[in-house]
Amino acid sequence: MSSWAPVAADELADRIAAPLAELDGVLRVAVDGPPCTDPHQFAAALCPPLQLRGRPVAHVVAESFWHDASLRLEHGREDVESYRSWLDADALRREVLDAAVEQSLYLPSLRDPDTNRSTREPPRALPPSAILIVSGTFLLGRALPFDLTMHLTQSPLTRARRTAADDAWTLPAFDEYDRDVRPAEVADLVIKLDDPRHPAVRWT
Repeated sequence: MSSWAPVAADELADRIAAPLAELDGVLRVAVDGPPCTDPHQFAAALCPPLQLRGRPVAHVVAESFWHDASLRLEHGREDVESYRSWLDADALRREVLDAAVEQSLYLPSLRDPDTNRSTREPPRALPPSAILIVSGTFLLGRALPFDLTMHLTQSPLTRARRTAADDAWTLPAFDEYDRDVRPAEVADLVIKLDDPRHPAVRWT
C-alpha cells in the first residue's frame, strides 16, 4: 500500500483522470463515499479532463438505481439497518455494469429517487473506449464488477460535523460500513477529504 500524497485541490480531478485515460477499453469506475464527500460532484469533475484526453465518459448516479420506496422504506424513513441496502445492486449490475461490456449499452437511470417514479430512460450506446463512472454510497463490498474503485474518505468526526442535522441518523451506517467493508483499504484509490482544501490520495 502506497503512502498518502498531497494534491492541490484544483488539480485533483486532472491528476486522477490522467492515469485513468491511459487504461484501454471500456472502464467501469466506482466513486464511492458518504454524501458529505459529494461523490457525484467529484465524478462530474472527472468527466471534462477525461474527455480532453479523448475518452468518452458516461456518469451514472447510483441513487437513480435505488429500490422502490415500498421496499426501501418498509421499516421507516430513518431505519439505519435498511439504509445500506437501499441500492438495487442487481439492477445496477444488470442494466449498467454488465450491459456496458456485454452489449455496449448502459441504462442512465431507473427510478427518480425523489418521486419514486420510473424515469423511463432508454438504454444508451457506450463507445468501446468509454469510461463509465458510477457515483454514490455503499458501492463497495457488493461484488459489483467495477474495473477500478475509488473511495472518498473522511474521519468519523469530520463526517459527523459535515453531515446535515436531518441526515445525522445515517451516521451509524457509515461507521458500520467502515468496519464491515473497510472501503479505505479495499478501494484501488482512496482520496482523503478531511480538509477538502488540502486533499491527499493513496493508491492501494
